[in-house]
Amino acid sequence: MTYEEKGTWVFLVVSVAAFVGYLAWLVGQLLSTPPAEIAYARPMLWAIGGAAVASILGRLLIVVAAPREAGRSDQRDREIQRFGDHSSRFFVDVAGIAALVMALLELDHFWIANALYFGFVGAALVASVVMIVSYRRGFYPW
Repeated sequence: MTYEEKGTWVFLVVSVAAFVGYLAWLVGQLLSTPPAEIAYARPMLWAIGGAAVASILGRLLIVVAAPREAGRSDQRDREIQRFGDHSSRFFVDVAGIAALVMALLELDHFWIANALYFGFVGAALVASVVMIVSYRRGFYPW
């Protein structure tokens, strides 16, 4: 397994964990509080920031465990990264359009922020899965 593939696994696991944690908290809040009254900003920022810090620490652990592989990437790694990014673009676009429509409809900030966050998480998950599958099954650019 290459350094970049290991890093992709770290990113996938951390992203899922942060999202599931935030989603569990959010569902608990929605069961007892109207959406407009939920103080979602701090937990969302903790989920995003925590995921970023955990990803960085995970990458550092990979570097410590295999220092010779650290930072090594080749053309295949770059192509797989590009393919994953292109494959996930749809989620970012849909989230942006959904947030724009919600803003035009003057919906509460709660819905707009969560639509954007869910879109970014969806994009991260799709990109990671596409990249891991490309590493595992082979990558054949057209």
